[in-house]
Amino acid sequence: MNKICVCLLLMGVVGCGKKEYKDKIYVKPEIVREAPSDFLSPEESIEKFYLPEGYRIELVASEPMVNEPVAIAWDGDGKMYVAEMNTYMQNVDGDGEDEPISQIKLLVDLDGDGKMDKSTVFIDSLLLPRMILPLDDRLIVNETYSYDLWSYRDTDNDGVADEKIRVYENPKRRGGNLEHQQSGLVWNLDNWVYTTYNPLRFRFNKDGIKVDSLVDGSSGQWGLTQDDLGNMYYSSAGGETAAYGFQVPAIYGEVDLDGQISEGFMEPWPVVGTPDVQGGAELRLKEDGTLNKFTGVAGQEIFRGDKLPPSTYGDLFIPEPVGRLIRRAKIKNENGKKVLYNAYDQAEFLASTDLNFRPVQAQTGPDGSLYIVDMYRGIIQEGNWTREGSHLRPVILRKGLDKNIGRGRIYRIVHEEIKPGGKPQLLDKSAEELVDYLGHTNGWYRNTAQKLIILKGDKTVVPKLKDIARDNESFWTENFGDKDYPRERVHALWTLEGLGVVDKSLILEKLNDVDPRVRITAIRLSEEFLKKEDQEIMQALAKVQNDNDINVVNQLVLSLRYSKSAESSDLLSSVSEQYGDNELVAASVDLGLKAKDSDLQQLKHRLANKSNGHKWRALDGYDIYKQTCVTCHGQDLKGVPNGENSLIAPSLIGSPRVMGDKEVLVKILLNGLTGPIDGKEYGIMLPMGSNDDDWIGHVATYIRSMNDTTMVHENEVRDIRAKDPDRKNYWTLKELLK
Repeated sequence: MNKICVCLLLMGVVGCGKKEYKDKIYVKPEIVREAPSDFLSPEESIEKFYLPEGYRIELVASEPMVNEPVAIAWDGDGKMYVAEMNTYMQNVDGDGEDEPISQIKLLVDLDGDGKMDKSTVFIDSLLLPRMILPLDDRLIVNETYSYDLWSYRDTDNDGVADEKIRVYENPKRRGGNLEHQQSGLVWNLDNWVYTTYNPLRFRFNKDGIKVDSLVDGSSGQWGLTQDDLGNMYYSSAGGETAAYGFQVPAIYGEVDLDGQISEGFMEPWPVVGTPDVQGGAELRLKEDGTLNKFTGVAGQEIFRGDKLPPSTYGDLFIPEPVGRLIRRAKIKNENGKKVLYNAYDQAEFLASTDLNFRPVQAQTGPDGSLYIVDMYRGIIQEGNWTREGSHLRPVILRKGLDKNIGRGRIYRIVHEEIKPGGKPQLLDKSAEELVDYLGHTNGWYRNTAQKLIILKGDKTVVPKLKDIARDNESFWTENFGDKDYPRERVHALWTLEGLGVVDKSLILEKLNDVDPRVRITAIRLSEEFLKKEDQEIMQALAKVQNDNDINVVNQLVLSLRYSKSAESSDLLSSVSEQYGDNELVAASVDLGLKAKDSDLQQLKHRLANKSNGHKWRALDGYDIYKQTCVTCHGQDLKGVPNGENSLIAPSLIGSPRVMGDKEVLVKILLNGLTGPIDGKEYGIMLPMGSNDDDWIGHVATYIRSMNDTTMVHENEVRDIRAKDPDRKNYWTLKELLK
């Protein structure tokens, strides 16, 4: 105990010790390979959960109040919006899935006990809603197969939306199966809204919406979350990747480093057998019949609440609906590189023996607890995986999983020694009142307050925000942790940015802040001045290369891309020479160089001598590939590594299926592919035939262009499609090459 703590103790001010909470892992049950699949009541299902000692799970809402829930979000007063996919896999073939009869519910806790008491259908007649973002009294919604964003509002307070306005329009239809659709709509720390599978980001303010493009586009599948500095965590069920893209903020591109997923991390530890996994026992199951690798990762969340033990703050919680479990990952900073570790030895934070438990989203709640969305159903895989000839179909029918539909549960995880917080009341607060919440211990409050201040556009709070930002407090945080003042300064700076107030003198001051998180923020905010080649900013940044925090130095590298000056190039070279052996810095240097010679620029150079028709088809195909194919085939088309000497999907560079007869490639795109490829098993290549002929032709043209061969015209796709109009099964190479 340091001397200052002793003095404060003698003065009766406060104790220095931090309370330790129970967090002992449970004793795992004996594994049942073929557990019953009968529906259980919420109370019965809760009895099937396994959690560490001290934690418990509480029911927030269940059927009939909610049905087929997939995503939740709260407005500033704690009312919960629930997106329901009411037509998702209602039988083994997924019939009727595209009927526009899904809903978004509005749930209200009337007595503050944590359980929802009232439910109204806020929006109906939707096509599988997948993204929801509460703004102020508006809700932004995106539906499956569409890029459009709609704003809904309830103007008469009856719990039903009666105003509908399209705020972003893109006439293109989003192709692909349900896995290859957008998710997210996360209001990031940097005041931009991010999604998966979209090369765009959005910004809302009192004047409307602004759209910007991302350097590398965006991949990821179901689920998107951020940490305290706005680093986004993506996941890919198709790519069987629990988390990626989290080393640097998404605006700079994707950086993934060897070893960022620790050894053994991808092995899950279910407490029940997993017969219904794509690929079957030989490929996907351990000897005890449980899942051997993450495969259905979805809806991950960096927990930033304040009503679980402090050790959980900043941990990544990853739902795995196929394995009926939720992984808790510790994120360790190892010389600048973030590395994920399982918080428990050969065990999961939460696991269930109920075969219908299907966790698809985790969220930090306004009450500081961790919320879990349980779709609670039999089939979790989309229809492309359950076709005739698939491994899953007979298992589903044998277990009766196709009959388990039309239910759903929402839970919260609490700790027996910590009382959850109360309901928020932020919507009617003034901007000045909201500023006080930027230092709240619950990240939900901080993010919501920042968002509401920016949407109000009230600049009378600028002096107060600057006062907070100019503070240089660290002692109290380091010694007691009651309030994280540097974190409050970070939010104050970004709130100023969101209001359009980027003060150069304040940035120069904050480059010397005592806390590295604030220095990182100041560097990011300096980018507006770097674009203008501001010499005073450049001179100040030159000193940052000697910062004692490697993540601050790395941010310098990332931000220098916005200056075209010789000084910027010299500074980047100096940093590269000084820190060239640091894995993260080296990757960021490469990323900066790539930004100046992007994949798109390289493609345009490759297409220089092609016809105009070839060029525009390949460029459109490039966008499609980056959104749909990259999670398995990789940015460079050479396949994503899947352990040593193996790939998730085969390389498309030099492939005879790509460079040879166009018909082979088009047929694979239309109906998918199964079976061995060049003597190796890769699982199933999903069919893309639900997309139109232009879509198929353009992505095929891009892939073939990267192999320096001819384009594929949409009329060629039409003719090839017409040869097998009724085909439902995947192709095999034996069939295609005979």
